[in-house]
Amino acid sequence: MSSAVSELIELLSLERLEDNLFRGQSRDIGTKYVFGGQVLGQALSAAQATMQDPRAAHSLHAYFLKAGDIRAPIVYQVDRTRDGGSFSVRRVTAIQHGQPIFFLAASFQKREDGATHQLSMPEVPKPEDIAPAPAVPDEVMKTLPTKIQRWLSRGGPFEFRHVYPRDELQPPKRPPYQQVWFRLAEKVDDAPELHRALLAYASDFHLLGTATFPHGISYYQPNVQMASLDHALWFHRPFRADDWLLYSIDSPSAQAGRGLARGQIFDREGRLVASTAQEGLIRVVEDAAAAQHVPAKR
Repeated sequence: MSSAVSELIELLSLERLEDNLFRGQSRDIGTKYVFGGQVLGQALSAAQATMQDPRAAHSLHAYFLKAGDIRAPIVYQVDRTRDGGSFSVRRVTAIQHGQPIFFLAASFQKREDGATHQLSMPEVPKPEDIAPAPAVPDEVMKTLPTKIQRWLSRGGPFEFRHVYPRDELQPPKRPPYQQVWFRLAEKVDDAPELHRALLAYASDFHLLGTATFPHGISYYQPNVQMASLDHALWFHRPFRADDWLLYSIDSPSAQAGRGLARGQIFDREGRLVASTAQEGLIRVVEDAAAAQHVPAKR
């Protein structure tokens, strides 16, 4: 297993301190603060670890309260809110330096049969027909901030193939939608709980950025502040995070310094396996230097 994939699996494998108390490490992947997908995946892992019956997570709703410190571990406190006949609910608080930085509520359901329908997957090229994104030229990379260099040059655990690539360093104005194929770079164990945590991690990539498309801005620009405010994820059908999945994203609105984005995740056979929604802060500030040192949500 590659170092990037094994590191991510380790990141999502929390240390159990007490029955309802867990500790996870943080990783610097080139973002200014803890990557939102890391906290989502770890919080879901903590909630799943408290389930005694074979019930699968079907939805989660989360709020990002403060920017996370990439230099410090995160403690996850799980409240076993309810265990009913068919559904269970868990509430998770992520704590760092003695303060809550994130809340999550997750609902679990025992297996049931019922009415079934779904929207169709968009008609897009297959992932193997899309070339991987080219590397950023060295002469361009040298001009970028160190954090952005680390983000662009890393060999991450997920592979992405953009159906409609966009130059994020010199972004054009475009309608607010995109489709991205993605998969974990290597095969991993079959445990559904692991694949749900991996998908929670990956669901934070590219989602909020779609709301910047009509405005010709991107997270890479030094005068742009972006931060997730909340995140919702619904699991519909079984899937594997190490098989190709299509992330179809649109942004219906941006206003008042906030942008809303929605996503649908399909497998290669066209089955809708998950849906997402996220609102985030999007600010363009005059003082680019100050923007790099002030947390966006302060």
